[in-house]
Amino acid sequence: MLAELSGSIHVGLAAVGSAIGVGLIGMKAAEAVGRNPGAAGKILTQAIISSALAEGIIFFAIFLVK
Repeated sequence: MLAELSGSIHVGLAAVGSAIGVGLIGMKAAEAVGRNPGAAGKILTQAIISSALAEGIIFFAIFLVK
């Protein structure tokens, strides 16, 4: 039972960390586009790739629970 609880906490902490990371990426991307609107396409591409990598952490956490 303790193993199940710690596994759930593990996934929850990974989800919280990933959500914070994606929020920071979005915040900084919006700030960068505000400073340099001409580079919006490149900034958007980098933000999407970074967000996908940050959200991938959740999948690793879910697979490690089992």
